[in-house]
Amino acid sequence: MRPVHKASLAAAALLATLCVPVSQGAPTAAASGRPSVLARYYDQRPAWHRCGSPDRYPASYQCATVTVPLDYAHPRGRTLALKISRLRTSVPGKRHGVLLSNPGGPGDLALDDPVAMQDALAKSVRDRYDLVGFDPRGLGASSPLHCGLTQDEASPALHPYRAATFAKDTARARDTAARCIARERARLPYITTRNTARDMDVIRAVLGEKKISYLGWSYGTYLGAVYTQLFPGHSDRMVLDSAVDPNRFGRHTNLAMATGAEPAFRDWSRLIARRDGTYHLGGTPEKVRAAFWQQVARANRTPIRYRGADEAHQGAAVTGDDIRDWLRADFSNAPYQAARELSDLRTSPTTRPDPAPTGGKADPVDDNAIALNLAVMCGDNSASWPRNPVRYRLDAIRDKARNPLYGDFTANITPCAFWPKGSEAATRVDNKVGALVVQNQWDSQTPLSEGLAMHRALHGSRLVQVQDGRGHVIYGMPDAPACVTRTVNAYLTTGRLPARDVTCRS
Repeated sequence: MRPVHKASLAAAALLATLCVPVSQGAPTAAASGRPSVLARYYDQRPAWHRCGSPDRYPASYQCATVTVPLDYAHPRGRTLALKISRLRTSVPGKRHGVLLSNPGGPGDLALDDPVAMQDALAKSVRDRYDLVGFDPRGLGASSPLHCGLTQDEASPALHPYRAATFAKDTARARDTAARCIARERARLPYITTRNTARDMDVIRAVLGEKKISYLGWSYGTYLGAVYTQLFPGHSDRMVLDSAVDPNRFGRHTNLAMATGAEPAFRDWSRLIARRDGTYHLGGTPEKVRAAFWQQVARANRTPIRYRGADEAHQGAAVTGDDIRDWLRADFSNAPYQAARELSDLRTSPTTRPDPAPTGGKADPVDDNAIALNLAVMCGDNSASWPRNPVRYRLDAIRDKARNPLYGDFTANITPCAFWPKGSEAATRVDNKVGALVVQNQWDSQTPLSEGLAMHRALHGSRLVQVQDGRGHVIYGMPDAPACVTRTVNAYLTTGRLPARDVTCRS
């Protein structure tokens, strides 16, 4: 997930106008075998063409454009152009179907996923699937949203709470929401996970498939879970890696990052204390944690000019809040790198603060990514976002005391406090579709508690838990435990879930 991450909203459900239960999605010609107002979308025949430059992409990588309704409750109204891609890798006689994917975010581009996945997937998996990607509605090549944000507004949405800056943070959140509403008011309520899941079913139909298999990471697990709820009969082999709680998506998704960061921080301190001869941060977990907080306090008094190995931060004036934000994910994702960076900070000199952003226009790609993230985070479940700024101030103070590493970041005010309601109520995921939920024990981005909640919501699922596993996302990564790779590959190739939940070692 991106650092700007998730949120939810509640709104009026429109599916009643489609005369079907909320749990089943919209009626379709392809799904029901009878005429439908959505037949024009489900019966499309896309014009495939070579995708991308020949020096970067194989000739077999193809793209096409599919039309989908902006509002599935009124399919004769405005439409969106959805860019999809495919890489035919299946082998005749072994082919099972198509494998869609989503890398997370919300706001991560996914059109090129088939090419990236080709190198990450085992041959036994590639032999059975054509790989399919798509930029979700509102993102990248799929009718992108643009809010016209400033550079400051397009920076990550999570900021530390400080009493002296809260009024400014509130104004910034309000202005960001106002810019997006002014430019995209007509589309914002319909850029939701539910509608993206419906788009996935259109993709299934135009590809001529009865079912789709799916690989989703991080936010992509929520998208996959919503698809299983709306279209259980079209859900085949579903792999959900580093999951979010599908029934608390929204503000809770942010707050969970803070509750997950604390145990990951403590686990990191135990790991580094055993290597005091290398990092010199202390020979006990308590001393390691004290060394971290000493640098946070030092940098909050006077910024530190970072002079370490991390090129992304080289030469930056780093505050204590920056250190908390910067190392919070590394404690889980890259524990030894975090130790090296903290050691480098201890020997870096103090300096004056870097200049504030100029207020110039944000890069269009960043503007689009932030706009999409906010549309989904704020619009999927609006009821989860308080409307009174005072609530955020009180929550940030409370959560900073409970979770000192990151609690005030995740509880602080965001543009979601001022966002318009989405077009539908939040999705309730509660079904028996088979799925494989994969989760690290010390993931601070989507904590283990989130993966367990996903496992409970999908009653037909099996959990693959990596004991002592650190980091965010597992399957397909170079350092994925062989136990995880073997279990997921077996499921994708045979369709058989493990007889019981699986525990792997890191």
